[in-house]
Amino acid sequence: MDHFVRRGGELFAEDVSLTAIAEKFGTPTYVYSRATLERHARVLFEALEGVPHLVCYAIKANGNLAVLETLAQTGCGLDAVSGGELARALKVGVDPLRIIVSGVGKRDDEIEAALRAGVLYVSIESPAELEMVGAVATRLGVTARVSVRVNPEVDAVTHPYISTGLRENKFGVPYDEALALYARGMGMANVAMVGVTCHIGSQITTVGPFVDAAGKVADMARTLLAQKVPLAYVGIGGGLGIPYAATDNPPTPAEYGAALARALKPLGLTVVLEPGRVIVGNAGVLVTRVIRVKDGADRRFVIVDAGMNDLIRPALYKARHAIEKVVDGSDEASATVVGPVCESSDTFAHDVVLPRVVTGDLLVFRSAGAYGFVMSSNYNARPRAAEVLVDGGNPVLVRERESIADLWRGERSPAGRAYDDQLPKGFAP
Repeated sequence: MDHFVRRGGELFAEDVSLTAIAEKFGTPTYVYSRATLERHARVLFEALEGVPHLVCYAIKANGNLAVLETLAQTGCGLDAVSGGELARALKVGVDPLRIIVSGVGKRDDEIEAALRAGVLYVSIESPAELEMVGAVATRLGVTARVSVRVNPEVDAVTHPYISTGLRENKFGVPYDEALALYARGMGMANVAMVGVTCHIGSQITTVGPFVDAAGKVADMARTLLAQKVPLAYVGIGGGLGIPYAATDNPPTPAEYGAALARALKPLGLTVVLEPGRVIVGNAGVLVTRVIRVKDGADRRFVIVDAGMNDLIRPALYKARHAIEKVVDGSDEASATVVGPVCESSDTFAHDVVLPRVVTGDLLVFRSAGAYGFVMSSNYNARPRAAEVLVDGGNPVLVRERESIADLWRGERSPAGRAYDDQLPKGFAP
């Protein structure tokens, strides 16, 4: 469920029309619904009612500070996979004991930042990383709380780019090598082995892989507890999919939570989740304006002002986003929706049926809240989009649209001179 609904044939974000947002803030613009963010977080809390748990929202899905602050206010902790994400988590005032730090390639300065902040735990992905964490902790004179990310060898049955739980993936410690790593950690003076965790992938649309992974992690936890490892946390990662199309039918949060509870509740440990997409995916849309309609040799192209630099998922993953006209129309026809970037992969949908569109009409890409703006770039020297958070009838600009001058900010001439922010003749300020 989300709070993007039609009223009188026009699409609204809560109580604000997307037409009004486009007129006020321009296009392309990402629009998020606060009510949807709060609801999606709440249903995950309810799904694990009766089980000690901590929901650490995965910042990588959407790192806008207003989104993070909103989710923190609902009771979410945060999962950071870089020093920059950790800084974002701390910037919005989240208690460090509600932050976990993950990621396969943590630099020593990122590990130091995490330990200085006092995060709940650092997720370890290799013996070398454990040694580094121990060395940094010793140098700082602190105790590093550590959880080992175990690779459970479970096929998430998802796109290969977002599968993370198989032997060939770069993530995690092989299941049969984890016990030795815990033994090593138990002998380190400045390390506390407090958890065991896994993460098998993203956009998982059946409950079976979660059941398999939870079972393996539970078995590992029981073995570790029997060996007197002082575990307090068992993590199952994130990855629950969302419906990008009407035909998609992923498990509900209730089904997901029940499956995890059956496997993990008997351990008596706090269950840590790292959801991202399931919270923010359908809480956001991308609003774009039609530049022109072009009749090709064998198809009609609808060219919009959003490009693959704004929303790369269709080009990168062949992902589908439902496309709608903001204001209803008639005379439906097939069209291929493309952006202005000089790449043939800058195509959002092939032969999609839309109401008749003309130059200036507004379209919306649904389910764009996750891995949308956060993966955007300045390719083709295109300023990045604005972001707006709607709270009831109040649309708030939570990230300004980049300007053309922003594109060369920080660059210098061959002589070392900083370029000023004056625009060339003919460009509007």
